[in-house]
Amino acid sequence: MTDVLVRARAGDGEAFRELVEPYRRELQVHCYRMLGSVQDAEDLLQETLLAAWRGLGGFAGRSTLRTWLYRIATNRCLNALRAGDRRIREAQPRIEVDLPQPTLWAEPSWLEPYPDALLDGVPDTAPGPDARYERKEAISLAFVAAMQSLPPRQRAVLVLRDVLGFRASEVAETLGTTEDSVTSALKRARAALATALPAPSGLPDDQREREVAARFAEAFEGGDVDAIVGMLTDDAWLRMPPLPLEYQGHAAIHELLRTVAFRGIRRYRLVPTRANGQPAFGSYLYDAHSPTGRAHGLLVVTVAGDRVSEFTRFVNNSLLGRFGLPRTLP
Repeated sequence: MTDVLVRARAGDGEAFRELVEPYRRELQVHCYRMLGSVQDAEDLLQETLLAAWRGLGGFAGRSTLRTWLYRIATNRCLNALRAGDRRIREAQPRIEVDLPQPTLWAEPSWLEPYPDALLDGVPDTAPGPDARYERKEAISLAFVAAMQSLPPRQRAVLVLRDVLGFRASEVAETLGTTEDSVTSALKRARAALATALPAPSGLPDDQREREVAARFAEAFEGGDVDAIVGMLTDDAWLRMPPLPLEYQGHAAIHELLRTVAFRGIRRYRLVPTRANGQPAFGSYLYDAHSPTGRAHGLLVVTVAGDRVSEFTRFVNNSLLGRFGLPRTLP
């Protein structure tokens, strides 16, 4: 037993912070994958650390401290999901214009983008031998969105096994179940995720990704709908969480951009940032009546090769503050 652990068990708060600080950021990412919300992840991280502080005397050292913390965090997330005691959501935004018929009516999504700044403190350690996803892939917007379609227990099993690489026996102990149950849940989760995730195309080269994102932003700021659509893959998607409307393909996206995003005398300025390991932009709308740009959501761009396979506009302007972006621009 280390001296720091002894002091923490004796009530030394500084010692406890020294124990858990190396795992804080990765535990928050874990909660985000489970819940899909940055705010919920922060709340559940605090609950996890409080539970760990109170229960430190029961930590027997049969597992590593990291595994023990993941056990607490996972079960806290599962409790929140089962009880439905998530934080109160903002009301779904009103649609103030007539939108074209979408390709798909989906369930309202409360998925939020995750600032890359919060990923900086996550240790780049190799996952366990059973992990199937690279770190960047496992934080991508598409992966986290697909995770939200899984039942909570399958979600937990898949993250613990395929993302973090914990052994089946460790996952079974975490969830208070058998290894056979874990194996069965993992099989169902993998099958469901295979249908929810787009076909793998490999992770884009960083330089090419930046170049494609820059060209996309230039076309968007220029109001050039043809150029935007020309950069899209044939099966590209445009999504607008939490609105349950999704548009796929050149014709559908072109119609939406032409009749809604760029209707009348409108222009945009996009301020670059990053979310979920992907290019992102704070969007600001200018019109003929004001020299000030008003916050108009956050765009996250998914690059495949030299094209854009998806772009997601998060309509909640309050998200911009998490990325250090203002509500208005001169």
